Amino acid sequence: MASLQDQLLKAGLANKQSAKQARSEKRKKNKAIRKNQAQADTSLQDKINAEKEQRAQQDLAKNQAIKAELDKKSELGKVKQMIEQLHIKEYEGELEYNYVYQNKVKKLLLNEINHNALVKGRLSICALEDVVYLMPSVAAEKIAKVDESYILLMNDNEPVEADEDDPYAEFQIPDDLMW
Repeated sequence: MASLQDQLLKAGLANKQSAKQARSEKRKKNKAIRKNQAQADTSLQDKINAEKEQRAQQDLAKNQAIKAELDKKSELGKVKQMIEQLHIKEYEGELEYNYVYQNKVKKLLLNEINHNALVKGRLSICALEDVVYLMPSVAAEKIAKVDESYILLMNDNEPVEADEDDPYAEFQIPDDLMW
């Protein structure tokens, strides 16, 4: 098979002089590259390397986003599992406890032990898929660290300090006052 140069010579589009000159320039260029006298034209290679680097950075960013999303789903799965496993099952009684859920005041009927524990902050109220659960506050705090939207009510169990200048300091109002 004839080279392009031979084909151009046969077609009359180039002459022997220009073909000889082109061969000579090519040889000189290759010789200079081999002897490190001139830098090879690496602009194409640089462009390819830059594109590879850019693609690698984009892939890394995508992988990090996917990993973050999977971690979030995993955490939410753990929250759902905690609520389903750790909730208090037998809490129903005659005492009413009011709380707010979806901008509406709801009523929860509790026995005396659970009512006192909820008032003192040892229990909390959580919601999962429109179902209300009574949870230990320790578990509710862990759930709140992941997503606070599951927590409906979590009383703090720290005593309130009385103000020294309060004229009604002698008359303490209990937290579980029934009307």
